[in-house]
Amino acid sequence: MDPVPSSVRLTVREAVHTLSSSEDGGCIFSTLGSLKRYLGGTENPALPGEQEEFARVHFSAVLRCLVSKLNPDWLGLLPNGQLEELWASFFLEGPADQAFLVLMEALEDTAGPSFRLMKMARLLAGFLKAGRMAAVMEGQCRQQAELAFPRLQEALLIKVVGLPDRLGNCLQQENLAEFFPQSYFPLLGEEAVRVLQAVVDSLRGGLDCSVSFVSQVVGKACVYGRQKEILGVLVPRLTALTQGSCLWQRVCWRLVECVPDRAMEAVLTGLVETAPGPQVLARLLGNLVLKSKKARFVMTQKLLFLQYRYPTPVLQSLLGYLAMDSQRRPLLVQALKELMETWGSSSAIRHAPLAQQCYVSKAVLICLAHLGDAELQDSQDELLASLMAGVKCRLDSSLPAVRRLGMVVAEVASARIHPEGPPLKFQYEEDELTCEMLALATPQPAADSPSEAGSPVAPVTAETPDRQTVEGGVPQVRPQGSDSELDSDDEFVPYDMSGDQELKSGKVPMYVRDCMEALTTSEDWERWEAALRALEGLVVRNPAATREVSVELAQVLLHLEEKTSVAGFEGLRQRALVAVTVTDPARVAEYLTSQFYAINYSLRQRMDILDVLALAAQELSRPGRLRRTSQCGSPGPTCPPSCVAAPTWRAVVDERIRRKTRRFSKGSSRQGPAGSPNEFNSVAGYFFFPLIQGFDRPLVTFDLLGDDQLVLGRLAHTLGALMYLAVNTAVAVSMGKALLEFVWALRFHGDTVPAERLLEDLPDELLEARSWLADVAEKDPDEDCRMLAVKALLLLEKLKDKLLPLSPP
Repeated sequence: MDPVPSSVRLTVREAVHTLSSSEDGGCIFSTLGSLKRYLGGTENPALPGEQEEFARVHFSAVLRCLVSKLNPDWLGLLPNGQLEELWASFFLEGPADQAFLVLMEALEDTAGPSFRLMKMARLLAGFLKAGRMAAVMEGQCRQQAELAFPRLQEALLIKVVGLPDRLGNCLQQENLAEFFPQSYFPLLGEEAVRVLQAVVDSLRGGLDCSVSFVSQVVGKACVYGRQKEILGVLVPRLTALTQGSCLWQRVCWRLVECVPDRAMEAVLTGLVETAPGPQVLARLLGNLVLKSKKARFVMTQKLLFLQYRYPTPVLQSLLGYLAMDSQRRPLLVQALKELMETWGSSSAIRHAPLAQQCYVSKAVLICLAHLGDAELQDSQDELLASLMAGVKCRLDSSLPAVRRLGMVVAEVASARIHPEGPPLKFQYEEDELTCEMLALATPQPAADSPSEAGSPVAPVTAETPDRQTVEGGVPQVRPQGSDSELDSDDEFVPYDMSGDQELKSGKVPMYVRDCMEALTTSEDWERWEAALRALEGLVVRNPAATREVSVELAQVLLHLEEKTSVAGFEGLRQRALVAVTVTDPARVAEYLTSQFYAINYSLRQRMDILDVLALAAQELSRPGRLRRTSQCGSPGPTCPPSCVAAPTWRAVVDERIRRKTRRFSKGSSRQGPAGSPNEFNSVAGYFFFPLIQGFDRPLVTFDLLGDDQLVLGRLAHTLGALMYLAVNTAVAVSMGKALLEFVWALRFHGDTVPAERLLEDLPDELLEARSWLADVAEKDPDEDCRMLAVKALLLLEKLKDKLLPLSPP
């Protein structure tokens, strides 16, 4: 036999039938009133058992019936919106989780735009404004573990966090502002705080509660990329609530511990970024890194080694959190070892971007500032080995910023790791980054208030040695009138700078690499101009250093644009590029000739390449260039001007021989030019052949035989100049043949000299050519030459006969 249905089931069955079939507003109103008794809050509420059965078994069915009857005519059965208000009260006063699920289900199943869709959307907006989302989450927190429904919780979780996306898909252009992510997730954060407050109140009353569902909501929202919106509300509120409250701290610890592993990284990343300091982070996380392997991996590996986008305060909060508790400090020591190992890895230095190297260097300095001498001494050998390996690799780097990082970290780390040994000291240009890193190395006292922890520490005086004393400890006497704060090189002999020009506040670079760095990255235009003006002299005086970066420097100069109004910019740029080409002719010429036919270059840049190649070839072929270079060059980057006039040893010896040698007759004292090899001989092919081999291949933006005749003329002139400068060299014959083929291919070009201009501009040359050809035709011993001369004379006579009628009378 079937069980006898309960009175609640019978009442609900009859009410659903009435609501589905009746068109009488009064009947419908009374039916809804009878059902409202099971929700409580009325004058004659139902018994608690009946209310519990109605909420657990029948409430969702009643709500679906109400949704199905929603239309303007049905709501208009009673005046003044009475029926609509009673209809909405079932969703706003009944069990929040079921009401939320039915509303979301109805919204997703309703085709829009429609009256029903917008009415339910506004009802859901009112549901959120009434704080019912807190009731949804609180209901899941109060359930005992054995009574919980995992499938129901999963459905709620998906719809709670995915509400903005789902409503956006349903409502499209009619979406409400309450459902936008920037509005919804801060509200969800506020509701989560209300739920946590209810949990704390329940714990104080002796009732068990769980924060697992709230943890899942926060975790899923962070995985969706909404850390800023939800944690931006949660963290400030929890920061204030955990101040001085152990119970709130325990609830926060449990909140983070219950976050699923798949969402742990997103939550911890957001907390570390949002927390205002390590003290707050410690109150929110507790010893989470000791309890969760996933959290330990994120905090000690992922945020330190695999990501480097976070600002310095985030690093300070993270490492400060590890340092604040004695149980977590071993993790800080281990993190320092791994950081130093990475910092000293040659592979990491070669392949890691500069931003990541700065990030790791800052983390090393922060760890050193937090650890004590005893903790560092236990790992002294391992840390020192990594430090020395890293310093060597970084000082060998071609990037000035990498070398500067090595110097700063080496100075600070050597003083902390090996205080009893001699300190490492380097000379480097201090900039904003070095000052920041030196400040990070200075230990700061822990403080709860931002005003105590935020006092700036002067970084330069903390780690920079006293520059007014030399190694022996004897103070140097300052020159009278010098500025003691700015004069950092008192131990050197001052140069005669009376003829120098003041470079405003810019500082002249002393190395070729520094010039290249200033031209590519500096935002200080005075320093940029100073680097451009000093580059040519540095290239000439430092050929070895220039050859290391010759191609890169040529690329920088070729693409260099005038960012400010620099007098003589084009000349400075051209002379520097010529100096680089002369210093390393084979490699730079190979690069420039390859770029001449490359795409995405302007005609001006292509003609600049031709001019540079011609000038460099002229300089290389100049007699005595090697001797002058050896006299003017110097191995160091800061050779004083007096080195140019310093006599060489050969001149001294010759002068001594001349004074001590007795001569009976003295011939002409004028000496002929000393012979020297032509440097252009060995590299002429690099200049000439790549230029001539691609002139007949049109590109998308460059057509020498088409619209770019101007560059074609300059190319012909440059090739002729290179041929002339390579005279008497081994490759001259091959160059001559190639140049003849080039000129022969252009004999019918439209931009050649018009025939009628020959007699006007070259009459003497034509007469001289005619006389020479006649002489060759009569007297040359070679028969072939005589025949060719006769043919040339006939052609010349035909040309003269053709041009004479065209010439003016």
